Amino acid sequence: MGDGRWRTAGSALMRVIVVWAVSTLTMLVLAGILPDFQLQSDNGDSFTKIAFTAAWGAGAFGLLSALVWPVLVRALLIVPALVLGMLVFFLNGSLLLVALRLIPDGRGAANPETAVVVAAAMSAVASATSTALAVRDDNAYRRRLSRLADRRRRRSGTGAGADGGRSGPPGTVFIQLDGVGHDALARAAADGLMPTVAHWLADGSGHRLTPWRTDWSSQTGASQLGILHGSNFDIPAFRWYEKETGDVMVSSRPASALELQRRAIARTRDGGLLTLDGASRGNLFSGGADQLALVLSMAARPGKGRRSRAGYFAYFSDPANAVRTALSFVAEVGREIGQSTRARIRKDTPRIKRGGLYPFIRAFATVVERDVVVAAVIGDMFSGRTVVYADLVAYDEVAHHSGPHSRDAEKVLARLDRSLALIVKVAEHTPRRYRIVLLSDHGQSPGETFAAAYGLTLKDLVRAGCGLPVPRRAHRSKSASEARDAVRIALHRPVEEGDAELAATPSDPVVLASGNLGLISFPDIDGRATREQLDRRHPALLSTLANHPGIGFLLVRSELHGSVVLGRGGVQTPVSELADGEGLLEPFGPGAADAVRRTDTFPHVADVMVNSFYDPTTGCVHAFEEQIGSHGGLGGEQSRPFLLHPRTMSEPPASRTSAGPGADGGELLGAEQVHEVLRRWLRECSGPQVPLTSDDADDPVGADGTAAG
Repeated sequence: MGDGRWRTAGSALMRVIVVWAVSTLTMLVLAGILPDFQLQSDNGDSFTKIAFTAAWGAGAFGLLSALVWPVLVRALLIVPALVLGMLVFFLNGSLLLVALRLIPDGRGAANPETAVVVAAAMSAVASATSTALAVRDDNAYRRRLSRLADRRRRRSGTGAGADGGRSGPPGTVFIQLDGVGHDALARAAADGLMPTVAHWLADGSGHRLTPWRTDWSSQTGASQLGILHGSNFDIPAFRWYEKETGDVMVSSRPASALELQRRAIARTRDGGLLTLDGASRGNLFSGGADQLALVLSMAARPGKGRRSRAGYFAYFSDPANAVRTALSFVAEVGREIGQSTRARIRKDTPRIKRGGLYPFIRAFATVVERDVVVAAVIGDMFSGRTVVYADLVAYDEVAHHSGPHSRDAEKVLARLDRSLALIVKVAEHTPRRYRIVLLSDHGQSPGETFAAAYGLTLKDLVRAGCGLPVPRRAHRSKSASEARDAVRIALHRPVEEGDAELAATPSDPVVLASGNLGLISFPDIDGRATREQLDRRHPALLSTLANHPGIGFLLVRSELHGSVVLGRGGVQTPVSELADGEGLLEPFGPGAADAVRRTDTFPHVADVMVNSFYDPTTGCVHAFEEQIGSHGGLGGEQSRPFLLHPRTMSEPPASRTSAGPGADGGELLGAEQVHEVLRRWLRECSGPQVPLTSDDADDPVGADGTAAG
């Protein structure tokens, strides 16, 4: 035992010495090439003296980075995440200037600007050297992981067994590739963009790719709430108007997300998928997890919102991480500006404006959030956590603006695959075995925007049908973007509550967009307006909408026939008679009839639900927002996400659609069914979940939207 400890201490000491030596050499090289950075007196010194000065400065900088940097970052946790990222260079440079002041005889000096460059280079080199040494020394790597697992077990009394946990029940990591449809994933793997995924899809790899069908509202709010909390009832779209309160609910706003989570828990009387030693990373909802990082629904809660943002501290506490991510952020901003400029020069179509703050929002989604979430997942695996669910939003954000089949989006998929490869590599060394499951919440369908195709927005068309004045020029519709609101949270900026979306007068319609799904509500009509009421008040409205070439069908309630679906040429089909592959829903594929029928039962379904035209030959839809890759309604790849899982997990059950046993069906239909599959997989290796007690059932939901108990 004593010899082992001495060997461990000796190995650690050798790694410190090697990192110190490499840092010293780096400082010498930088002093030789940077004119404003010196390590000698004005009269000159011998090389030995200069080397000693460099060694002293490198040692002082390394010690300050190890001791002072984590304290600084924790103290600055109240600072917005993006601001902290910009402060990284200043803080690192300041530490270097302090280290130079500690060199005897004042031989070290640098201008502040030069100090920033030197500190960034030294942090990156030291981190790379330390990582390389740890990877080469497998025993040291495993000992570090074992210590992390032991610390986790002492805190919670759970985790791996005495043998390190490799022979115990495996943990499960769910990685959600936001917006990546089944067909997009298969294409990327076949084209070599995602070699990790391609390996899993290869014959004999032991993995199974399973498509599933979204609800009518094919967007992250509805899908992820259903997946994590088992219910997405009464989520008709990404944003919708609630008449009883006059509020516009938006899935990506913290207050709305928290309320939706509370409603789901009250309906299911269950805390969520992650209540048993779980972690939620980068999601809209907590899933009942105790460990949170960048969870939007918790950002609205004092205390818990701060704890959710603590994921930034865990990542940026390493100065090398901070420097690398900050540099990548700047590079991504430049990449987006270059790509959008080339698209304008080539006059690519379809195309939308990508200026303003969008390059920074894209960089946040594709760099900052990706890096922080992946680091949090790796930390959870090191700690031996039972279940982790993480969302990577990079592809979804880029595909909205560049198109889901664009080269820009393909490059994002390639970078996401590298992140997956890192997680897979880490799983080989974790204190317990892990099953890694990839899934998506929806896909994306390409197509020119409704406004670009027809010269007016859906709101303009509705106002024209109501006989109201229409602006001469079509205004841009507000775009649904999880990343946009996540950036505002990271900046500690209040999220807009959508007052501008409300009607100017009580009699004016409220028109909202969710991809290629539109929602029209009349605030001054109590309850759900009927077709007869609308025909009396606005005789031309429904016929104007139903006969427009950019619209596929409408859903509206009739006093005589119940809810009906309306289409061109006066076609009308009662919802109770809808069937896949027939009539107005024929182009929209399997599951469409059940999806429309289910949405029709929601208390907050809009007075008129509008789904855009869909062309099955091209797969294109017309988004009612400024998006050339969209999701939110029915039509094309947006409705067909995927599950990619090891074959050791049981096969998801087939779920026949309303089209009948002989139809093209058999896929899982809706996020709630996906939740049941994931919960079953967790039970297969971890045993049954602990149900709520009868006392808990009397008050299943706490003030913060989490389950009692």
